[in-house]
Amino acid sequence: MKYEKSCGAVIFRKAEEWNVLLIRHAKGRHISFPKGHVEPGEMESQTAEREVREETGLTLRVDRRFRAENRYNIRPDTQKLVVIFAAVTDNAEITPQPEEIAEAFWLPVEEAAARLTYERDRKIMRDAYAHILKYHAE
Repeated sequence: MKYEKSCGAVIFRKAEEWNVLLIRHAKGRHISFPKGHVEPGEMESQTAEREVREETGLTLRVDRRFRAENRYNIRPDTQKLVVIFAAVTDNAEITPQPEEIAEAFWLPVEEAAARLTYERDRKIMRDAYAHILKYHAE
């Protein structure tokens, strides 16, 4: 069995209400969160920050107190681990990286839940949102 590891973030921004950033991946066409492969010597949270910046142009504050894992097989001989952090940004303007992202958009949390492709991502987003409300409420 081969193993791959990616890290990313559920990114929240406070407008009138909390919004979450979703992306539609250029390759898989599914709707999820920005993420990417860990580079040698990187901590998981550093990977999440770098990948989000590369894919969206956003700077963010990763909250390492929230860390979720999603494991699945991408091929019969390859298992993938995706580590997702909660993060907050003040930036609203997204600059999608066209090679990776077909579309990026902010949505209120409940609308975002309806747009996510996978149920596991919905659970991670809702858990991250509960964390944000607890630790980042203004």
